This record gives sequence, C-alpha cells and structure tokens, in this order.
Amino acid sequence: HATVGLGEYFLPQCPTGDMTTEDYLVKKSKEGLEERLAFLFPDEEERKKRRPEYDERLDIELQVINQMGFPGYFLIVMEFIQWSKDNGVPVGPGRGCGAGALVAYELKITDLDPLEFELLFERFLNPERVSMPDFDVDFCMEKRDQVIEHVADMYGRDAVSQIITFGTMAAKAVIRDVGRVLGHPYGFVDRISKLVPPDPGMTLAKAFEAEPQLPEIYEADEEVRALIDMARKLEGVTRNAGKHAGGVVIAPTKITDFAPLYCDEEGKHPVTQFDKSDVEYAGLVKFDFLGLRTLTIINWALEMINKRRAKNGEPPLDIAAIPLDDKKSFDMLQRSETTAVFQLESRGMKDLIKRLQPDCFEDMIALVALFRPGPLQSGMVDNFIDRKHGREELSYPDVQWQHESLKPVLEPTYGIILYQEQVMQIAQVLSGYTLGGADML
Repeated sequence: HATVGLGEYFLPQCPTGDMTTEDYLVKKSKEGLEERLAFLFPDEEERKKRRPEYDERLDIELQVINQMGFPGYFLIVMEFIQWSKDNGVPVGPGRGCGAGALVAYELKITDLDPLEFELLFERFLNPERVSMPDFDVDFCMEKRDQVIEHVADMYGRDAVSQIITFGTMAAKAVIRDVGRVLGHPYGFVDRISKLVPPDPGMTLAKAFEAEPQLPEIYEADEEVRALIDMARKLEGVTRNAGKHAGGVVIAPTKITDFAPLYCDEEGKHPVTQFDKSDVEYAGLVKFDFLGLRTLTIINWALEMINKRRAKNGEPPLDIAAIPLDDKKSFDMLQRSETTAVFQLESRGMKDLIKRLQPDCFEDMIALVALFRPGPLQSGMVDNFIDRKHGREELSYPDVQWQHESLKPVLEPTYGIILYQEQVMQIAQVLSGYTLGGADML
C-alpha cells in the first residue's frame, strides 16, 4: 500500500556550489549587507555607527530562516529576480509583508530598507507559527512571461506549472444563471439580482438578512420563489476553470509526482488541477509572478529620459537614487497631479490628497492605508487629517486613553493606529508579547 504524505514542503535544489543552502544563504546575505550599507550610508563614520543594528537583525532573521528550513526558498526567489534585472525585466521594489525581511533586502529581492520604515520580519515569517514564506513579486506586464520561461528552462518544463482557479456560482451570478435557464426576461432577473448587496463574500442567506425586499418578493411571487430555491441549491457550485493571476509552482521533480495537470481546449498552457490551497497541501510551494502595468509605464518613461540624458552626455537616471523627500515631487502631489500614478490616480484618492496635503514619504504610505472602506467609514481619515494640520490635539491613541509609552509607535501617524505593525508593537509594549506572539494575536 502507499502512504500519501501531506503538510510537508518540497523545493527544487538551487545551485550553491559545494556549500549547503544554509551556508550559501548566509554568504549571499552578508555580501548583500556590505553593498546595501555602502549605498545607504556613504559616510564611513555613519556606516560604522549604524552597522550593529543591521548585523543583529540580519543574524536573527538568518537563524529563523535556517531553523524553519526555508533557505532554498529565498535563494530561488533571489535567482529569478536577479535574472530579471540582468535581462531588462523591470521588477517592483517590494509588495506586502515580504518587504519586512532584511534578508530579502540584502539579497535584492526587495528594494526597501525595513529598518528605516520599521517593518517587522515576524509579519512575513513567524517562528511561532510554521507557515511558508510568500513573496509577492511584481514584474513588468509585458515581460513577466519571460521570467516564467526562464524558471521553466532552469528547473525543467515538466517541473514548473501555473495553478488552476475555480470560478463558483456566487449569489448574484447564480440568480442570473438560473433565471436565464428558466427563460425569465432579463429585466425580471436583473431586478432580483440587484437586490443582492455587492459586498465581498455575500451569500443568498446573508442577502436575505441584509435586504428586506428579498424575503418580501420571495413570499409574494411564486416565480421568484422557484428561482431563488433553485439558486440556493446551486450556490457555490464550480462554474468554470481558470488560471491563477500570478501563482506558479516549481517542483523538485515532475509536477505530476505531486498533482495532476489540466490543459485548456487547445491542449496548451497546462495548469495544476489542484487550486492554490490544495497544491500547497500536497507539498508544492507557490511563487507569485504578478504582472503590473505600472512597472511597464515607468520603464518606458525611464527609457525616454535616459535617451535624452545620453544625448546630453549625462549618466543614466538611477530610480533608486531619487531622494524620498524630493520637493518637486511633493509639490506635484499636493496639487493632486497624480494621473497614471499607481494607487493615487482615482478621483476619491485625489480628493483625499487635496485634504491631507502630504509633505513626507510617511504621509504617502498613510494615504494608501487610509483609502480603504474601513478607515473611510470609521471617521479615522478625518481624525488623521485634523491631527496632521493641528486642528485636533495629538493623543496616543485617544484623549480618554493616553499611553505615553505608545508615542514612539504612533508618532509617525499622529497617534492614529493605522498599520498592522503598530498593532503588533502595541501588544509588545503594553502586554509583553513577543512580535511572533503579537502576529498570532
């Protein structure tokens, strides 16, 4: 008989010469640290002064990564990102909690210094909760497929695959589908479907509680009742198969040793028959190769700028060297001239920018965090703006519950609890949690 092992992760071997993956990760990280420190602190005295905190953080992270058995994951991501940069594929500076890893910064997986922005490693890889690290890596939309091709060439085409997704009949869609099959007029079906709130995760049961008209027409109209009853039976049923926007799995052997494959009607572009959750349960590790058009546009702009600079005998523009306090950039931002600027170009965001008048990089980070349904509906956006402009007294976090010990944590956001990192730090300061424990909290 055969025993199927689940819950264990399998990675391909990344080339490390005669070194172990653990030692090779340490070597590459230490080399990267020297480069990064030279870039961050050109003054040698300043570099010597700041080095200890970087050395200490790096040693802690490397110990956790190696203890949890994930050095190979970091090396694989490092390799395909370095290949991308060497081959003219624009790569994003870092997205999500992966930017909190100093090791990722030293390996040039990300381009953000986590110590400068107080980003926490435990949000990405928590030693108190065993789970796979997961870098979301943005690539130029036009050249993303080149990176996936490179990975397939490096590890073997039969060892690399994208991942299937299953579209299900959600509340609105199932009403429309059933209504069409039953032959009801479009207007009749549309009227019922529009009564279902558009909230994420909405179900027919929740819709009946949230919208009083639904139970009313259900009781009053026999045709509506028949449609809804059938829709309830079909709600959640898989409707179609698709391809995950960015998920790619890389196996140590053939993919079919871990998961069956599914091909489209043309027999091209195979994907795993297991979705992203099941494929990880079977032991494969998901890598995210996300295509971002903004990177393509930035690359076009850089090419145009550098052509002009070359004609004038100037060196190419290094986008990483643009200071984060560039006054002309903030002048444009305060005028809401943000059309085509990633995450800052919507009408609502432009209105928020006019009200906030950001004048530092921390304010820009806060802008993106504030422009979400929760903060917008809670009133904290108004509190943040009023505190920034001196119209409301600063408190940490509230006038009724002042905790001076929270001032270092909340000062960058004018006393407002805005980021998950701040919640974790508050648990640490007030209750003595470790950052790993605070992450689980």
